[in-house]
Amino acid sequence: MVSHCHGYHCSATAFDARSPRLRRVLWIALILNAAMFAVEIVGGLKSGSVSLLADAVDFAGDAANYALSLTVLSMGLLWRARAAWIKGATMGAYGAFVLGKAAWAAAAGSAPEPITMGAIAVIALAVNAGVAVMLFGFREGDANLRSVWLCSRNDAIGNLAVGIAALGVFGTGTAWPDLAVASVMATLALTASVSVLRQARGEIELATSTAR
Repeated sequence: MVSHCHGYHCSATAFDARSPRLRRVLWIALILNAAMFAVEIVGGLKSGSVSLLADAVDFAGDAANYALSLTVLSMGLLWRARAAWIKGATMGAYGAFVLGKAAWAAAAGSAPEPITMGAIAVIALAVNAGVAVMLFGFREGDANLRSVWLCSRNDAIGNLAVGIAALGVFGTGTAWPDLAVASVMATLALTASVSVLRQARGEIELATSTAR
């Protein structure tokens, strides 16, 4: 399914993008992410947690990304690379949004409610860790699949951090642990965005030159 060699040529051409198992995993991931978006929006608004609201936006973006991945999965490399570029740009926009939201919350100065925040973070961690495990075997695919894997990996890390932030808020009574985690999540999104955009650009160049 995945070649043992490295580089755009190997990862882009040797990966079986039509795998029924991959489609099944992406559908499961899409449904779980859409459900968690609703849960975290409600929980984030109820608790006043910026990191939960940021993660809710991330869940929505991931659900859209999985839907996009399923759409282009059977298409040629060029279309898959273009889809990956869109997803990379989306991750970057998400990171910028979270940084802005954290800055706004810092100015407001109100602390979130930690119990709701922590409970939802645990549920979200279980969901994202499960998705990350399912996608682990596909992480060395093309830029499209790499973006999906990076999303799930970053989300699991982010959920763990939100849980730690909830403990920090509970212990300090301030919003700073929540804001610090939101900033880390934004940084993860921005670095993943750069990685995916770089690989997608290489695959677009490869597909364009091959088509000539």
